[in-house]
Amino acid sequence: MLAALAERDEAAAICRDEAGNPEPDPELRDTESVPLSEGIEAFFDREVKPHVPDAWIDTSKRDPRDGQVGFVGYEINFNRYFYRYTPPRPLEEIESVIRGIEQDILRMLAEVTGSAEGQHKM
Repeated sequence: MLAALAERDEAAAICRDEAGNPEPDPELRDTESVPLSEGIEAFFDREVKPHVPDAWIDTSKRDPRDGQVGFVGYEINFNRYFYRYTPPRPLEEIESVIRGIEQDILRMLAEVTGSAEGQHKM
């Protein structure tokens, strides 16, 4: 109900809990993929802080396997490793195929309607 009736005010003061800690705004929550070879804090300071100065790391999110902040995983960029660029066919070839399809459509329409209208050239 609060989300439906409330108005968002970007200039409002930061909401804080009873202990004075800032309350996170769920609409602004985001995740980042940090390279395994880099520390979370260094990545955060370089990639996030310059753009969102009041952002922070939620240290309560810990990987159950190692107990460290953040979840360890690996992302494979399939496009980077498996995609091979195929240049498009020449425009003249594509146009020729389209004209052939148009002729087929006109022929089929002429068969259905029993008229000679589909016999003219485009």
